[in-house]
Amino acid sequence: MRRVPDQSTERASAPTVLSSQDDVLTEEELADAQDEYLWRLENVQLTTVGVDVGSSTSHLMFARVHLKRMGDALSSRFVVIDRQILWRSPILLTPYRADYTIDADKLDEFVHHAYAQANLGREDVDAGAIILTGEALKRSNSRAIADLFAAESGKFVCASAGHHLESVLAAHGSGAVGLSRQNHQTILNVDIGGGTTKLALVRNGEILHTAAVAVGGRLVAFDDDGRMSRVEGPAVEAAQEAGISLTLGTKLPDADRDKLVATWCRVLVSLIHQERPEGLVRALMLTDPLPDDAEPSAITFSGGVSEFIYGREGGSFSDLGPALATGIRAATLDGRVRLPVLDPGQGIRATVIGASQFSMQLSGNTITVSDNADLPLRNLPVLHPRVDLGQDFTASLVGEAIGSSIRRFDMEEGKSCVALAFRWEGDPLYRRLRTFAEGIVQGLPHSLAARLPVVLLLDGDIGKTLGNILKAELAVASDVISIDGLQLQEFDFVDLGEVIQPANTVPVVIKSLLFSGGMED
Repeated sequence: MRRVPDQSTERASAPTVLSSQDDVLTEEELADAQDEYLWRLENVQLTTVGVDVGSSTSHLMFARVHLKRMGDALSSRFVVIDRQILWRSPILLTPYRADYTIDADKLDEFVHHAYAQANLGREDVDAGAIILTGEALKRSNSRAIADLFAAESGKFVCASAGHHLESVLAAHGSGAVGLSRQNHQTILNVDIGGGTTKLALVRNGEILHTAAVAVGGRLVAFDDDGRMSRVEGPAVEAAQEAGISLTLGTKLPDADRDKLVATWCRVLVSLIHQERPEGLVRALMLTDPLPDDAEPSAITFSGGVSEFIYGREGGSFSDLGPALATGIRAATLDGRVRLPVLDPGQGIRATVIGASQFSMQLSGNTITVSDNADLPLRNLPVLHPRVDLGQDFTASLVGEAIGSSIRRFDMEEGKSCVALAFRWEGDPLYRRLRTFAEGIVQGLPHSLAARLPVVLLLDGDIGKTLGNILKAELAVASDVISIDGLQLQEFDFVDLGEVIQPANTVPVVIKSLLFSGGMED
């Protein structure tokens, strides 16, 4: 396959024949130049960086991503067909200060060192993603982390991942989603990190349910002398259940360590088998448990502890990660975990191992954009409410689907603007469109009360009619931006430009998180 030069993000220009008699291209050279030009029209290479700042560890990865246009039209979307890992950083224990803040200076030093080690400059990176998870989100200066990349704010996606979103990110990034799709089976991905364990139930490549529990390998950590230097609340609760005590500044006897780890393993085994939470399990739940409406046929592990489970890591980070991994591995061997274990391919780097890709689309011209709409809008998360608009549906069904999609992103409806993406199927009959519009209103009560813009991104040719119903018939006071002719997926972030006249279209820049678990369909 022909490779595009490194500066492949430059706009391709048509080959020209030089006018100087001495420099006239031969037929073969002209053919090669034309081939190269055509290849550039259909192929793009980006250098990307992914940064994960988590409860316990932080890391960074550079990759070269090859995107190819899918379809014949020049407006068709580019999708990832290949990825080459350029450089992985060592794992950094997320630096915290005593005043409950992230040590942004140390993190900045780590990032600068990573660029130098990878022999890359900031100007060499086309796109990136910064993901903040777990305890890192709670620190009072977490915004300072995003500010480290302020100069690249137009190129980077910055996402804050709560429990549900982190579960989804881990399932995608580990490869569990791709493995489920490839094998046509239901897989439970268990992401065991430093402070929490996230579970995601995946069927045929679709994530059905997610959950999180306060079990992690770094809830207890030790200093150089082996004394406990960190004891988190959930570890104290588990220790009480185990009949032991955890005291800062003291050593943890091996027998007590084994009792604590065994207690954690019982919690995880119970959740893996979707048992109803009772006692300590219920006390440690951070979300609702997984429902038992789908039974997994296999299990995968990701997160920092998984590196020990799969034998990829043999060192120590002065915590209970290795001991917890030993306990989980024993449970899979002695039958307490009654599922075959698969290796999805990625462990500690699962949350985000790629970065972000850019593509641009133009909306159709049958759109609704309120006269006073404050465009451009930038970095809107794209939510995909799961409702089948090709069948009969009700307004309440649409509203419930919107609410579920917002919760899936660990967002609070009405606090910030989001973009809702729908796949319209079936006839654009007035009755169906009116029901659809009523469902949108039901799903966004707080957003409408706060006069946040209503942003609807549609693939079917209904943007103008739907917008008119919302404004003229349902008296929605918020600005309505209802545009169609777009192809989007969950985990996209979009920038919406100003309306282009006289074409009456809206340019949409799409920034998509990339994962290792299989390419887009």
